[in-house]
Amino acid sequence: MAKVPIGCEPVVGSLTPSKKKDYRVTNRLQEGKRPLYAVVFNFIDSTYFNVFATVGGNRVTVYQCLEGGVIAVLQSYIDEDKDESFYTVSWACNIDGSPLIVAGGINGILRVIDAGNEKIHKSFVGHGDSINEIRTQSLKPSLVVSASKDESVRLWNTHTGICILIFAGAGGHRNEVLSADFHPSDIYRIASCGMDNTVKIWSMKEFWTYVEKSFTWTEDPSKFPTKNVQFPIFIASIHNNYVDCNRWLGDFILSKSVDNEIVLWEPKMKEQSPGEGTIDILQKYPVPECDIWFIKFSCDFHYKAAAIGNREGKIFVWELQTSPPELIARLSHVQSKSPIRQTAMSFDGSTILSCCEDGTIWRWDVVATS
Repeated sequence: MAKVPIGCEPVVGSLTPSKKKDYRVTNRLQEGKRPLYAVVFNFIDSTYFNVFATVGGNRVTVYQCLEGGVIAVLQSYIDEDKDESFYTVSWACNIDGSPLIVAGGINGILRVIDAGNEKIHKSFVGHGDSINEIRTQSLKPSLVVSASKDESVRLWNTHTGICILIFAGAGGHRNEVLSADFHPSDIYRIASCGMDNTVKIWSMKEFWTYVEKSFTWTEDPSKFPTKNVQFPIFIASIHNNYVDCNRWLGDFILSKSVDNEIVLWEPKMKEQSPGEGTIDILQKYPVPECDIWFIKFSCDFHYKAAAIGNREGKIFVWELQTSPPELIARLSHVQSKSPIRQTAMSFDGSTILSCCEDGTIWRWDVVATS
C-alpha cells in the first residue's frame, strides 16, 4: 500500500474565523476493492491512541498513524469464511490490559482478536442475523454491545465469552438495530437505534448482578443464565426514517437518520413511568447529500467535535460545544467521490480518517497555523 501523493488542497467553506480549522489530505490508501464499512481509533489505551482498525470484506486491518501523513500497516486478519463481510469493529481490552479487536458483520458472529498475540481470542455466536455495530464500554472495556439485524442488542463479556444480557422483546426494536452506544458516565445505561425509526434507552441497573457474575463464571459460557431485558426506559421518535447512528454527548444524545442532518436532543424521562417522557431538540447539524443509510459519524476523545462523511465523498466537521452550531471544516477532494461509510477522529481531533465504499482510506491532518 504505497503512499499516494495528493496535490490538491481541501475546499473549506466560509466558516467562523475563531473556530475554523484547515485540514489537508496527507495520505490515501487503496485497501482493496471491497467496500470499507468501519474505521476506528483505539481510545481504550493511551499507548495506542494513534492506532486504528478498518474492516471490509472478510478482512480486519490494523494501522498506525505516523508523522508526516504516513500510515503503517501493523496487522491484517483474513477471516476463515470467504463469505464474511464485516460491517463494524471496536477496540476493547482484556482484563490483563492487552488490546482486543472485536469485529462483526453479515454472519452474525463476533470475532474477538487478541492484537497483542496476533490471534483469534474468541468467537461469539448468538445473534440470528448480521451485526451492524459493536461498541465498547469505556469504563469496563472488556464489555461490548452488539446491534443486530435480528432486532436485538446483546451485551458480551469478551474475557469470559458470555452473552450477559439481550435487549429485545415486547418493548424492543421492531426492525434492524443499526447502532448502539454506552453512556459515558452512567455505567448502567445504553442507547440503541434502528430501522424502526426510534432511539431506545435501556438500563442495566437491576440486572447488574448478571454483569458481575459474568466475570467470575467458570462453567461453560452457554450455561450462563443470560437475562432478557424486554423494556427500555425511554423510547424516542426523533426521526421519520431509519436511524443509523447514535452517540451519547453527556446526558444528551446525538442521532442521525437519512435526513441530511445530525440532531442533538435531550431525553427527559419520567421516573415513575418507564418508557415515557418528553424530548427537547437542542440543535441540528446539517450534512448535505447525506440521505443514504449506514453512514456513521465520529467524535474526538473529548467530544469537542463531530466528523461525518456523505455520499459524495465530502466530510463535515462540526463543533459540538457551541450554540448555535459551528461548522469548523468542510473537506473535499477531487478524487474523493465515493460514499464515506464512517469517519474516525483522532484523540485531539487533529487527524480525521474516512473509509469509503470504493475501498479507500483517506487521512486528513490539521494544518498548523502560524
